[in-house]
Amino acid sequence: MISFTVRMKFAEADHDTVSEMLRKLTLASREEPGCVTYVAHFVDGDAATVLIYEQYVDEAALDAHQKSQHFREYGAEGFYRLMRAQQIKYLDAIV
Repeated sequence: MISFTVRMKFAEADHDTVSEMLRKLTLASREEPGCVTYVAHFVDGDAATVLIYEQYVDEAALDAHQKSQHFREYGAEGFYRLMRAQQIKYLDAIV
């Protein structure tokens, strides 16, 4: 199992655009066969910070996600272009 968080900063003026792209990416990602969990959040009280929690069954599932049309359209060629900073933290599950 692969689990991680992605924290991203955006300009507050891009909030609605980022929100719509993340909504579309989230819905499509949850349909991927190897995706266990994909949850995107705006940090409460901070309209410019997004936190995504992702979990995949294995490396192949994560690779498939990153190569998907929806990731390319809404992520890499979408809100990533508006991103001002990014931090990825991989997690070790306790159980």
